[in-house]
Amino acid sequence: APATMHEMDERSMPAWVLSFSAAMVPFCAFCYGHSRGVTTRVVERVVKSPVGVYGLLALPFLTLGMEKSIYDTVQSWQGLDPNVVPKDRGGFPSGGSSLPSFSLIPVRKIAKRLTQAIEQKEQQRESEK
Repeated sequence: APATMHEMDERSMPAWVLSFSAAMVPFCAFCYGHSRGVTTRVVERVVKSPVGVYGLLALPFLTLGMEKSIYDTVQSWQGLDPNVVPKDRGGFPSGGSSLPSFSLIPVRKIAKRLTQAIEQKEQQRESEK
């Protein structure tokens, strides 16, 4: 395991923005749905289902699973293994690596390709100064 987060994550700022944006899309969709009454309809449907009120106890686990799936998928897309924990990280709230990965895609090594052109431009700007 890497000793520090910096050894594991070599993404530049633009790559971090991609990760943040990919995580915000489902959140914004949830907020929009909530403003349209989707949350109320989901709760009513669960309560009226055969499991009844007890089905509401499953909702936090389902939503946390969906959140972990989004997070793990974005990390895998950027080439970071969501199950690797640097030695300087861990504990609450960053204990998701202890659980199995819910990523929808395999870990890819494309993070450098995504940001390589941007990093080259940044290096050229710095060398020009």
